[in-house]
Parts: sequence; structure tokens; C-alpha cells
Amino acid sequence: MAKVTFRIERCKGCRLCLTVCPKKIIAIDESTLNAKGYHPAGVTEPEKCIGCAFCATMCPDCVITVER
Repeated sequence: MAKVTFRIERCKGCRLCLTVCPKKIIAIDESTLNAKGYHPAGVTEPEKCIGCAFCATMCPDCVITVER
């Protein structure tokens, strides 16, 4: 099973990772603000992650790490 980690303190909520996730399991956490004042992205259902790493490839700030 794949493990996805987001460094929420660096995420600027650009939503690029949401657009490329084939399982649509990434969402913006509207209830949280990071130190930069952005709503960070995160995985809603980590057990459904297939480890494709499209999200990590798309992220312009290298916020996402995918381990298989």
C-alpha cells in the first residue's frame, strides 16, 4: 500500500494535485490554515491511494512525498 505525505506548512493550496489524482482522494482542508495563510491539501482516503505519484510530480513546491 502506498503512503502519501503532505508538508502542510509549505502547501499553498494551488489545487494542481487535485486535478491529476486518478482516484480523486485529494482535497483542500478548508478548516485549516498553515503559517503562510493557505488552506493546505491532503489525502481524504489514504487507503485508496495507488501510489502513482502524479500529485508529487505536479506539485510546484515539492510538498508531496509518495512511498510505495
